Amino acid sequence: MDWFADPGTWAGRWVFTRGLALVYLIAFVAALRQGRALLGTDGLTPVPRYLEWASWKRAPSLFHLHWSDRFFAGCCWTGIGLSLAALGGLADRLPLAGWMALWAVLWALYLSIVNVGQIWYGFGWESLLLEAGFLAVFLGPAHVAPPTLGMWLLRWLLFRLEFGAGLIKMRGDRCWRDLTCLSWHHETQPMPNPLSWSFHRLSPRLHRVETLANHVTQLVVVFGLLAPQPIAGVAALVIVVTQGYLLISGNFAWLNALTLVLALSVVDGRWLAAVLPLDRPDQLSSPTWFVAVVIGLTVLVAALSVAPVRNLLSPAQRMNTSFDPLRLVNSYGAFGSVTKVRRELVVEATDAPGPDAVWREYEFRGKPGDVHRRPPQWAPYHLRLDWLMWFVALSPAYGRAWLLPFLGKLLAADPATLRLLRSVPFGTDRPAAVRVLVYRYRFTTRQERRETRAWWHRTYEREMVAPLTADDVRTRVR
Repeated sequence: MDWFADPGTWAGRWVFTRGLALVYLIAFVAALRQGRALLGTDGLTPVPRYLEWASWKRAPSLFHLHWSDRFFAGCCWTGIGLSLAALGGLADRLPLAGWMALWAVLWALYLSIVNVGQIWYGFGWESLLLEAGFLAVFLGPAHVAPPTLGMWLLRWLLFRLEFGAGLIKMRGDRCWRDLTCLSWHHETQPMPNPLSWSFHRLSPRLHRVETLANHVTQLVVVFGLLAPQPIAGVAALVIVVTQGYLLISGNFAWLNALTLVLALSVVDGRWLAAVLPLDRPDQLSSPTWFVAVVIGLTVLVAALSVAPVRNLLSPAQRMNTSFDPLRLVNSYGAFGSVTKVRRELVVEATDAPGPDAVWREYEFRGKPGDVHRRPPQWAPYHLRLDWLMWFVALSPAYGRAWLLPFLGKLLAADPATLRLLRSVPFGTDRPAAVRVLVYRYRFTTRQERRETRAWWHRTYEREMVAPLTADDVRTRVR
């Protein structure tokens, strides 16, 4: 079975599976810490209510069999334990069937969460983690020769991920075609990070260079992934560099980190072995039944790729779309359009409503609020509430299902909800009323930064939600 195995990709498989295990770990920790408040029985969008109308066929999930907040937490803890086992190398010491079982359970647990996660889990990095996680089941532990077809399926995923992102930009906002999008993007992206201010302040010429480099990588270099080594390795290293650039310029959950890990799996194994202290086993096996299983997987992926490829070639390309409920082969893309103006929702509370009320702000962990607070680094961890608040500022429709319940939780000083925030005005005491204001934010200029030490300048625009009491929320939720 020499044609089936590719020992030269042993190091690439090792890097990919360790990186994937780390991303799984981060994803399960995020679900554990945020799940009760967002999805719990008394959460903002309760899973039991969702399961009343979402069938197994529509949303396959273990939680159709049983739901409780404790069971959800148990699934998260199981995912954390298995992720740590894979990250620490235990999975590589298992027999082949044990390896496959461990990664299959990780995939099934996270699929179960995503498929009941509703709007909180509606972004491309969730499908990317599931698709990559499913392929990992069929890569084999350290003592099994990396399957040639399995490693090529990782290339196919990376190609669709990058090429889809490039096409959605060229078909989308005109600023991508005239190379000016990054003059706004660093400032208006959902959650800037500590270096976003500096990137925004680059010269217009450098912004054009950034944009052009992105296009060259996603629309030209990406085809090198389909070539033999060393061309594929060079193309992969270019993607590693561009994804590293995105990692240090914004907070996009684990999208960039997992893309980077996928690219490293394509790098020539000799190059990886030269910089990594890895001891490859002398004897690498390829059981016949494993060969048959991976061939079957390849046929399945090829069949499921028809719809994503049609989507790629369509002028009406849709980004971040799953074509099957198991999310095995998906379409990807991000920022087909770029927001030119940043608006932020500021949530305030008072303990004495009336004409003379003193309103105090809630501070979120990641999204802009206090103008003197430098944007923090959170990625690859994901703050789901902060991320969705950016979308509600674009259109209130994004908060239709959960914004009013969220304000109700603040009025009740709900402990699980308050733990999602960085600081609250009245601690564990219940405020008398809350409101939501809309501010326009922009990064300060270099001179403003020197004079005020502020990272942001903000201007009040309007009141989005008028002052509400707990009775008001109960009446409107009905």
